[in-house]
Amino acid sequence: MTTEMDWRTQVGRSWALNYALTDRSFAGLTELLLGRAAPLIGKNVLDVGCGAGELSLALARQHAGSQVLGVDISYDLIEAAKARGAELTNARFVEADAGSWRDPEFAADLIVSRHGVMFFADPPAAFANIRAGAAPGARLLFSCFRTPAENGWASGLAELLGLPPSPNPRAPGPFAFADPAHVEGILAAAGWRDIAFQAADFAYVCGTGEDPVEDALRLFRRIGPAAPYLRSLEGAALMAAETKIRTWLERYRSGNLIAMAAAAWIVSARND
Repeated sequence: MTTEMDWRTQVGRSWALNYALTDRSFAGLTELLLGRAAPLIGKNVLDVGCGAGELSLALARQHAGSQVLGVDISYDLIEAAKARGAELTNARFVEADAGSWRDPEFAADLIVSRHGVMFFADPPAAFANIRAGAAPGARLLFSCFRTPAENGWASGLAELLGLPPSPNPRAPGPFAFADPAHVEGILAAAGWRDIAFQAADFAYVCGTGEDPVEDALRLFRRIGPAAPYLRSLEGAALMAAETKIRTWLERYRSGNLIAMAAAAWIVSARND
């Protein structure tokens, strides 16, 4: 489970410091979202859980006539996004919880999110609030992970280290929206219509460069399901865990690249 406090503190700070690694990991998915968003772009775009701003900034650069507003609960991530987008006049960022925040002067025609919507404490209320602040006929487009079993970078690492499964797979966290029926129920309860799911497979790039194994290990130390566990270890226990991870990563190495299969849903809906 990843809580609001996690994003406001350790998790948010870690993602802000390592946004280049996460953007690299999600690059294939970002391109898919940009392609799906292009024909839906209107005057105003809201990016929910915008993180360090990768999707917001790409949309702003590609659609100069649109205003893009990124919202995230993490101060550190918002500061990173502001710094990255300082040269863009059509992108701005706000530190806020999109589940309860609204700007009465900004009614979005398109609401997007790259893996930023699975962490709401009360998803139906959050999506109802987002819909209430959107323009009539607004479109919703977001990505979320499918099951851990379909995402070997996560399930393989958890199995390798003996990490226990979540006692509540629908608790706020990266795989909370893996079940389409569950997500459809949330969106329908919030008043969204024409709900659809598209399976999207992409390469989760873990490591690159002269030593992609060490590069990937650096990612997993800081981001993802193994990071809290590795931070809890010291001495021989930490060395043993990292040796296991290095051996496992070598199986996925291809020259100077380590990439693993990742599986997501791209979910779309309409505000009628």
